[in-house]
Amino acid sequence: MASEEESAVKEPLDLIRLSLDERIYVKLRSDRELRGKLHAYDQHLNMILGDVEEVITTVEIDDETYEEIVRVCLSSSSF
Repeated sequence: MASEEESAVKEPLDLIRLSLDERIYVKLRSDRELRGKLHAYDQHLNMILGDVEEVITTVEIDDETYEEIVRVCLSSSSF
């Protein structure tokens, strides 16, 4: 019975609590994405992530051919 109460989702932050020590995906502004293991968070959604990969995607238009040029930058760090 206690495990049902611990895993119940009553508020949005409960979903984040259930994701502790799991790999999560965070979508940021400016086409940035983070993927990493959630170690801790607070009520303001400040997060401590480990084994993080950051992906930055930029799209440019070629002035002559009007084709899209997609660039992806991947960086990673681990704690």
